[in-house]
Amino acid sequence: MNDTMVTLVGNVATAVEYRETAAGVPVARFRMAATSRRWDKARECWADGETSFYTVRSWRALADNVAASVAVGEPVVVQGRLRVREGEQPPEKGGQRWFAAEVDALAIGHDLARGTSAFRRVARARKAADGTQRDLESAPLEKVESSTTVVMEAPVNRRTVAPVGRAGPPGNSPQKASVP
Repeated sequence: MNDTMVTLVGNVATAVEYRETAAGVPVARFRMAATSRRWDKARECWADGETSFYTVRSWRALADNVAASVAVGEPVVVQGRLRVREGEQPPEKGGQRWFAAEVDALAIGHDLARGTSAFRRVARARKAADGTQRDLESAPLEKVESSTTVVMEAPVNRRTVAPVGRAGPPGNSPQKASVP
């Protein structure tokens, strides 16, 4: 199948809507805003382009993690399959055609070019030797300590982190990397 794969960088525009399908499959959905930025040589400053909005959907374990990790206004990077839907409003609402850009996400993460984050591995149920599922959260701590929860944090060198709102040298966007 020839899917159109995209990587989007932007901000979460709506709260994450989390639900489960009739079959019990978790789904998380949110809207994302992506604005292009260009260096304006005439004014010698960064200028915002048009903002595009996308509906981002995630499924299963990714949906669980998105619901627990993502909030409105946070900068994110989304990678997934682009889908463009179209439809028409009923005649009583004007009968206009509409288009919607949606992304079925394969990966979602915070944009570390714009802030810091701490990763926490999630414990998942595992099948025991007898074929039954065992919840690692309820197992004795000494048996699962090394395989369930890991907090990875990198020390932040405070001297190299610029305060928010402080502009860097010309040619470096304070919000996004330079794109030729």
